[in-house]
Amino acid sequence: MENKIHKNRIISFINLNWGIILILILWEFWVVVNDFNPIVMPSPEGVLLDLIQNPIIYIENSAVTFSIAVVGLFGGMLIGTTLAIMTWFSPLLSGLINPTAVLLSSVPVVSLIPIIARILGYNMATEIILVVIITFFPSFVFTTAGLRALPPGSQDLFTSLGASRISTLKKLALPAAFPNLAIALRLAAAHAILAAMIAEFLMGTNGLGYLFAVTKQEFLTERAFGTSVIATVISVIAFLASSHFENNVKKRFT
Repeated sequence: MENKIHKNRIISFINLNWGIILILILWEFWVVVNDFNPIVMPSPEGVLLDLIQNPIIYIENSAVTFSIAVVGLFGGMLIGTTLAIMTWFSPLLSGLINPTAVLLSSVPVVSLIPIIARILGYNMATEIILVVIITFFPSFVFTTAGLRALPPGSQDLFTSLGASRISTLKKLALPAAFPNLAIALRLAAAHAILAAMIAEFLMGTNGLGYLFAVTKQEFLTERAFGTSVIATVISVIAFLASSHFENNVKKRFT
């Protein structure tokens, strides 16, 4: 009975992850057939061994990158939501904030690093600001749309009852915007990890981005690939967690 359960679990795992397993097999086959040096192209086995043998290096740098990404993500979400509420309150502010937000989100992050680093220094604060810049725009756009996508007739009802603007925001507009805000979180969560890594890579401070840059320069290709694997896993986990949160929000507010 236990063997059957174990076999079913293996079959279920293969059915869910057959694409990844196939890629790993083809990758190993390609490296072996071409007899690549690990500096040129490591095998999946070599990458896995480096992950197992040096866990502290990966854990410490992952913790730094994850911390920067989380702080920057929630900072970006907070700023984006605040700006959306301001535009909802005032058409004048809407005309001022909308083009500014679009312009800021369109500027390449690489070009902003020297400017922000000159002001704040080459440290974690600059990296967090860069994550904020990348992640605030989705929350701004989706929250703005949600605040204006009210149930039919609800705005007229609140107006006829003499509800204040703040009361309408708290009891009608914000609850209507929560599903959109959850979508923005899902879209920005994985990008926050990437943004943190880009900042670390370009600034040469610490974290997974810095680890990737150093290992690449020192031809530690297996560790560079391992860093990429860890970053991918963290991004996927962030996406799945935010998707779960989005589903719960939709069940409650729709």
